[in-house]
Amino acid sequence: MEQRHLSLLIFSGEYDKALAAFILANSAREIDMSVTMFFAFWGLTMLRDPEKMSLEDKTLYEKMFSVMTPAGARELPLSNMNMAGLGKGMLVEMMKESETPALVDFVRGARHKGVNFKACRLSMEVMGIKQEELLPEVEVVNAMNYLEDAMQANIQLFI
Repeated sequence: MEQRHLSLLIFSGEYDKALAAFILANSAREIDMSVTMFFAFWGLTMLRDPEKMSLEDKTLYEKMFSVMTPAGARELPLSNMNMAGLGKGMLVEMMKESETPALVDFVRGARHKGVNFKACRLSMEVMGIKQEELLPEVEVVNAMNYLEDAMQANIQLFI
């Protein structure tokens, strides 16, 4: 039997949407599906490694984006009811109380399980994100590469 494939396009840079995407990616790997996550624009922020972020060799706008956008999955805001971070804090606390893993745990799990992480080259160029600032497993590709992967997928989702 041919392996089933899940293709996720992650456009949002919000905690709850990222959580849903990574839960699906981890769950798909658990049932032996191959998974590709293609990150574009705001979605790229969750692939940033806070330890590797740099303002070196960036334009003024790129430096502003680097400083003003989340430095990785841990810093993403909620899509609704964020309330200057209070809503996210409440959600994270509720998740702890119910022994639900945090987003960073789901990201770590996806990395460990072999989920393919792809970053949109054009989005990176526009936002001034350099490959050296991303998690080491991330491959930088173009939109055509994403579409080729998505055409082979049994399930395609845009988050």
